[in-house]
Amino acid sequence: MTSYSLGINELDELIGEIKSGTNLMIIGPPMSGKNEVINSILYTGLQENNSGIIVSTGDPGEKIIEWFEENDLSIENSPVGIVDCVTKTLGLGAPDTYNIKRVASPVDLTGIGVKISHFFDEFMNKQNIQQTRLCINSLSTILMYSNIQTVFRFLHVFTGRVKSSNSFGLYVVEDEMHDARTIATLKQLFDGMIEIKTDDEGQNYIRVVGITSKPTPWYEFEFVGSKISLKKVDKS
Repeated sequence: MTSYSLGINELDELIGEIKSGTNLMIIGPPMSGKNEVINSILYTGLQENNSGIIVSTGDPGEKIIEWFEENDLSIENSPVGIVDCVTKTLGLGAPDTYNIKRVASPVDLTGIGVKISHFFDEFMNKQNIQQTRLCINSLSTILMYSNIQTVFRFLHVFTGRVKSSNSFGLYVVEDEMHDARTIATLKQLFDGMIEIKTDDEGQNYIRVVGITSKPTPWYEFEFVGSKISLKKVDKS
């Protein structure tokens, strides 16, 4: 049975191996480092010979590739697939590439689903890579264009795909952007959460909920290149 890690040493030690087929929500306020957390977890996967599929509703595919290259990891012709929901909305005519497939906008859930399936087939079936990390960043943007029932049905398909293919799913949600009922509906699809909070001084904190019997402690975190550095704090 395959398993996964976050690549964040202190949290990995507390939660142990993440079972294949796990789906996690990453929830936190804007500008709290969620994008970098996602990228760091995907970076860890690439170092462990996983493939990665990223649905981006905020950054063009080229910007995501740039982040990896700035952190000394070239992903050209690597098993990384980016579903770019941004470029066409800006009226730009950039073509698809091996790593980047573009859809019309975040409202095009059918197109997004087709591109995700393309990358799953390419990496898991054609290249026989047995471990894949799927990240949708972010569900909040998609929810701006579609109602919760439509998004739930879309997610149900791909959280199920993650489970059946022994993959690892990560789904970003903006905290305080949705009502409690929406969050409760989304939570039904996930096995746990990575929670992120920011204090009045702008310091970011992270913990994991739901994978173990009780939440991990809160940790301050900062980024050192592609890695996340933690410091335990007494914060409830």
